[in-house]
Amino acid sequence: MSQLLYGINPVREALKGQRRKPLELVVRQAASNPRIDELIQVARDSGIPVRDMSRDELELLAGTSHHQGIALRVAPLPAVSFEELLSQTASGDQPVWLALDGITDPHNFGAILRNADAAGCHGVLVAKDRSCPINATVAKTSAGAVDSIPVCMVTNLSRALDQLKKKGFWVYGLAGGEDSRSLYEADLTGAVVVVVGGEGKGLRPNVRKHCDLLLSIPMLGQVSSLNASVASGVALFEVLRQRLHSK
Repeated sequence: MSQLLYGINPVREALKGQRRKPLELVVRQAASNPRIDELIQVARDSGIPVRDMSRDELELLAGTSHHQGIALRVAPLPAVSFEELLSQTASGDQPVWLALDGITDPHNFGAILRNADAAGCHGVLVAKDRSCPINATVAKTSAGAVDSIPVCMVTNLSRALDQLKKKGFWVYGLAGGEDSRSLYEADLTGAVVVVVGGEGKGLRPNVRKHCDLLLSIPMLGQVSSLNASVASGVALFEVLRQRLHSK
């Protein structure tokens, strides 16, 4: 079953066809935008059909008015198994993984994937029963990162973390509390997994128990927590900063 992506950046990334096949480009009639014209030319050069639609037709197809005048029908993302992802990254130089426990908001999910791609993550683990699916909203919010970073759905996140620890990974969970230490006091070089909990409840108790160390982000204001996507960005870029500084 095909999926629909909308928005200029997600369509641009998906047209590259790195992870899934582009099937049809849909453009709002009389859309005047050099970036859209460029994508139309890319599609035609690649033999991808291009279809014009009215504004109302495109909004009905995309289910939103935030399509920026363009949409792309693509084949579904291929499933990535845990074993496949592990074999691709276990031998890499200081691999970094992100694990998500209970991210159910598609905007948060997409923003987190964008952070992960920008920070150089090798893969993302997602608890299958506690996550929203990768849909058009996730793809648009990720600015196309869903087509560049492998995402693996796992049935048992705690078991997957244990397997990673056996492969030499250190697992760090983002969580507040007296049993946490500052993110900036931890050595985040080497093979690392950063675990981010869901909106509101954070990490589940069983997932917390499978982390080697719990890390908190120091905050000076009156607000005691950060949005999950913001917290993931802070943590992942601290990982990146330490790696760049150690070279």
